[in-house]
Amino acid sequence: MAKKPKVLVTRVLPRPGMDLLKLHFDLDVNYEDQVIPREVLKEKIGNKEGLVCLLTDNIDAAIIARALRLKIIANYAVGFNNIDLVEASKRKIPVTNTPDVLTEATADLTFGLLISISRRIVEADHFLRAGTFKGWAPELLLGADVHEKTLGIIGLGRIGRAVVRRARGFDMRIIYYDNERLPVDAEKELGVQYCALTDLLREADYVSIHAPLSERTHHLLSTSEFELMKETAYVINAARGPIVDEKALVRAIKDKKIAGCALDVYENEPRVESELIRMNNVVLVPHIGSASVETRTKMALMVAENVIAVLVRKERPPNVVNGQIYGQ
Repeated sequence: MAKKPKVLVTRVLPRPGMDLLKLHFDLDVNYEDQVIPREVLKEKIGNKEGLVCLLTDNIDAAIIARALRLKIIANYAVGFNNIDLVEASKRKIPVTNTPDVLTEATADLTFGLLISISRRIVEADHFLRAGTFKGWAPELLLGADVHEKTLGIIGLGRIGRAVVRRARGFDMRIIYYDNERLPVDAEKELGVQYCALTDLLREADYVSIHAPLSERTHHLLSTSEFELMKETAYVINAARGPIVDEKALVRAIKDKKIAGCALDVYENEPRVESELIRMNNVVLVPHIGSASVETRTKMALMVAENVIAVLVRKERPPNVVNGQIYGQ
C-alpha cells in the first residue's frame, strides 16, 4: 500500500475538514490552541508535501526555503497576504485560499457591528449588567439611526456587495469607492453610487471597509482621511487591520473628529491599541467575521479539497491564487 502524502496542519480545523484530510494524508497537526511557533514550523515543514496554514502563520521565503518537498500551501482564509506569493510561485508551489464561502457570514457581522455601534448596544449591555439601569429615561443611551443614513463602502467586492444587499433593507443611501468602478448598469442594479474616496469620507454616516490589504491600501484611512469625516460618523472594519492607521484612529476618536468605530480586525493583531479598549464609543470583537459553524466548516472542507486536488488527483486546485504557475 502506497504511503500517504505528509501534510502539516498548523491549527486544528473544524472536524469535517480534519476527517477528510485524515482520510487521504499522513497528518502532522499542531493541537495547541495557539499559533504554531516559528521554530517548530521550520523544523516540521522540511519533509511535508502539503501545508495547511492560517492567516496568523507567516509563510515567508525563509519558511518556503525549508520546504524542499512542498507541493501546495492551502490557506484557511480568503486573504493570503501572510504568504510570500512570489517565492511560492518561483518554486511552482500553488497557493490556495477559501473565497466566496465566508462572504455572507462576514457581511452579517459587518452589519451587526454597524448596528451595535450606532445604537450603543454593547455599551447598553454593560450598563445594565453593572446594575446601573434605574428605568426608562428620555435621553438614556441615545444612539444614531441607521435607516435612511448614508453608508460609504470602501471596496465593492463580494463582501462589499453583500453588505449593500443588507443596507438596502434599511433604506440607506449607498455610496462606494473602489480601485475599479463598476459599469453603470451594475451600479443601478445594486443601487449604489460611485464617488472619490474624499467625497465618500465627507458624505458617509458609516464608512465600512471591504478592500484587500496591499501596498496601496495600507493606512488608506489615516489622519488626513479622518479629518474629512463627519463628527457623527463611524468607521467599521471587518477587512484587514492595517488598512486603518490605528494610532490615527485613536486620535480621531479622542479629538472627536469622528463618533467612534467598530472593529473586527487590528493593525498589529492580536494586540489592540489600549486606548481603544477603554473607550465606550468603540465596539471590538476578536476577528470573528467568518465565525459561524456553517461557514468555518465549509472553509475547512474547501481547504481539504484543494490539498486533495494537488496531492491525490495531481490536478490544478480549484481555488489557486497564483494560477500563472500553470501557464495561465
